Amino acid sequence: MAKQNKRVIRQKTRVKRHKRSMMLISAVLLLLTVMVFAKSMELQAKNKEYKKQETELKSQIAEQKERSKEIAEFKDYVVTDDYVKEIAEERLGLVDPNEVIFKAQ
Repeated sequence: MAKQNKRVIRQKTRVKRHKRSMMLISAVLLLLTVMVFAKSMELQAKNKEYKKQETELKSQIAEQKERSKEIAEFKDYVVTDDYVKEIAEERLGLVDPNEVIFKAQ
């Protein structure tokens, strides 16, 4: 009978240890799950921010392409006689020989 009591006591002790081990493992898994969830939320927030930034940058790229097109058109216009004539009239006050100038008094 003493052997059976010792055996029963050992089994109970093993069961208690097993329960503690399972509780510890469960706690660690729960902690890891919470950490992964928190990191996931953080990454989703960053992703949303990056998508917003990407949209803004695409908009800026479109604006800069439009500006580049305007600059190219202006560059082509600058080498024309019309541009030279316009600048001569505005800055130097020159006029065509056939032009009549009216000045307000």
